[in-house]
Amino acid sequence: MSDVEFHAQAPDKLLYACRLLRKAAASAARVLVTADAPTLAQIDQQLWAFSSTEFVPHCFEDAPAQVRCNSPIVLTPILPEKAEQTILLNLGSAVPAGFEQFARIIEIVSDDEDDKRQARSRWKHYSASGCQLSSRKLQARATS
Repeated sequence: MSDVEFHAQAPDKLLYACRLLRKAAASAARVLVTADAPTLAQIDQQLWAFSSTEFVPHCFEDAPAQVRCNSPIVLTPILPEKAEQTILLNLGSAVPAGFEQFARIIEIVSDDEDDKRQARSRWKHYSASGCQLSSRKLQARATS
């Protein structure tokens, strides 16, 4: 059974995702990030430029196996049949097929009404699937 955390009221969803991924990489956690291709391209670009003093190592799912094995963060539009990571960060609008293989799932929800509506639908899906759910309201941060 997966633990699903909803991080609500993110003023900038992708910036918050970058902060989470930076923490994950620093703690040697392995995270699979899923979203549509344009969102993944944005997160890739932001991870490269996120900080001028540190690098957040990441790659796409189609990278060579050696690169994927050495990258704590892997970006993919479709979940693999068998993921090496234990944490899933879902930046998509729907519950991804195959989410059950992850021990921990993180959902980031912005203040946008459409995003909140989609998050409520995902919450219901996870709940019906027997997942352990939690939610936390984010506080605005002035700096990264």
